[in-house]
Parts: sequence; C-alpha cells; structure tokens
Amino acid sequence: MTRVAAVDCGTNSIRLLVADVDPATGQLVDLDRRMTIVRLGQGVDKTGRLAPEALERTFAACRDYAAIIKELGAERLRFVATSASRDASNRDDFVRGVLDILGVEPEVVTGDEEAELSFTGATRELTGRDDLATPYLVVDIGGGSTEFVVGDDAVRAGRSVNIGCVRMTERHLVRDGKVTDPPTPDQITAMRADIEAALELAEETVPLREARTLVGLAGSVTTVSAIAQDLPAYDTEAIHHSRVSYDRVREITESLLRSTHAERAAIPSMHPGRVDVIGAGALVLLSIMERVGASEVVVSEHDILDGIAFKAAEEAEAGK
Repeated sequence: MTRVAAVDCGTNSIRLLVADVDPATGQLVDLDRRMTIVRLGQGVDKTGRLAPEALERTFAACRDYAAIIKELGAERLRFVATSASRDASNRDDFVRGVLDILGVEPEVVTGDEEAELSFTGATRELTGRDDLATPYLVVDIGGGSTEFVVGDDAVRAGRSVNIGCVRMTERHLVRDGKVTDPPTPDQITAMRADIEAALELAEETVPLREARTLVGLAGSVTTVSAIAQDLPAYDTEAIHHSRVSYDRVREITESLLRSTHAERAAIPSMHPGRVDVIGAGALVLLSIMERVGASEVVVSEHDILDGIAFKAAEEAEAGK
C-alpha cells in the first residue's frame, strides 16, 4: 500500500486525508481525516476576489496540515482546489501561499475534473452491492458549486453548476451584511428559482433522471443525515452509507428554513461553521431529489477527498 496525503480546499472548508491506499483493490485505510471551516469563498460571488482574512484562515489550516503530513510520512501529497479559487481574480496569491507552506502547487481543477474525483471517491466501495442499482447519480453539494455525475463502473457524464450552500446563502439570504434569520418566504422562493435554473443547466449535460441510486456527498448532506438520525453528536460511522427518505429531507429542510440561528446552533450534530448555510444546502438537496424523483439519498462520507487520495496513490505507483 502507498501512504498518501490528499487535501481538498473548497469554498467553505479545507479537508485533509492521510491514508494507506491500494489502487488495485480499492482499499483505503484512514490514518487521519479532518476538516476545518475556513470560508475561503467569503464574498467571492460578489467581489470576484479572495478576501485577505479568508486567505489567512486557509493558510493557518495548511500549516496545521503540513505538520500532520510530515509526522505521518506521506509519500505523495496532492492538493486540489475547487470552486472559490476557480472564480477568484487573485488566485495567484492563494497558489503562492499554499506552495510556500506545503511545497506543492494547488491544482485548480475544472468542474468536470472535480466531478470525476467525487464520483471515484464515492462509488469505489459501492461497486457490486446488490442493494444499490446502477447507474449512480453522485451529487457533491459544496460551498460554491454542486457537482453532478452519472455513471456505473465509470463516469458517463458530469457537470458542475454554481449552487453551493455558501453561494446561495450570500446571494439570497443576506441583507445589510447579515444572514436573514430566519429567511423570508420571498428569499426562499428566489433561492429555489436559482437552484431550479441551475438544475436545468446541469440536465443539459447529465441525464439526471436515468439514475437508479442517488448518492449525496459533503457537509450539507451529511448534516441532514445526522439530524434525521437525531444523533447526539456528529458520528461519521453512523452517517456513512445511511439512507434518508425524501419525506424526511423535506421535513428537515422546512424546519431549518423556519429556524433561527440559535435554534440551528443548538442541534447537537451541527458544526458551528454550517449554522448559517445549512438551510441553503438542505434546499439544494431537496430540489435535486424532487428533480430526479429520488425516494431516498444514500449518504457517503467518502467523496472527492478519497478520489484525490486514489489518484495520488495511482500516480505514486506509476512513478515507482
């Protein structure tokens, strides 16, 4: 097995996975997996630039991750940056900072590349399961964008559209610099229309309705699962491969969009960094389920981060 480190830097969070990986068998053994909310995409939708304070939060997390990677002795590091850094006019500042700290340049991947990595990470361990029909539709609801990928053993089609939980919150639920608490019916209607327009765009490329199993990734989806299970704290093992019905997703989404900041923050499994954006993220998930007619979503804790690790291990093996 090859020991690799994978970093996924998105709009809302930056995550690290150090793992021993065997690309031939699809085996991946976690050594360290962690996430830090840094809000790299703070204000990018409005200004087109990465804010100085957002960059510093991200670089601080990179310094912490550099120490862990060194301690565990990863043979190869791959750093992938997604939506926020694609959109920013000053992304060179971000690239230089990461290179100085971690010694590698972040790969600012395209939406299609992001979709394929997400699909690989989410489905590598699902192959052959009799209880899950193919093709899969993998949806990765991030902070700035959502990736849609349809495939079975391989990707058939993928598309990234700009309906992440942070982007939707900043675009529709912020007034006078503050998140409306709770949002008004008009704000929710406008957000829903924006999401539906993006789904129309995704469906031009990806046959969403052909999917037999919906697989949901990332923090909005996993948090909805934690709420559905009424977990006393966030529990990765309980969440991974859990199933949440459409009716339950609808109930949770409606509840989140009616609730105040304090009520959402009091949910035991809620990460503090998701309190203001979880309503938008849940609405994206609900809208997708309605669009494709999914009766349930299979929730995966393995996603683009695992896909990055598999690719890093394959590259390391090829280079030996």
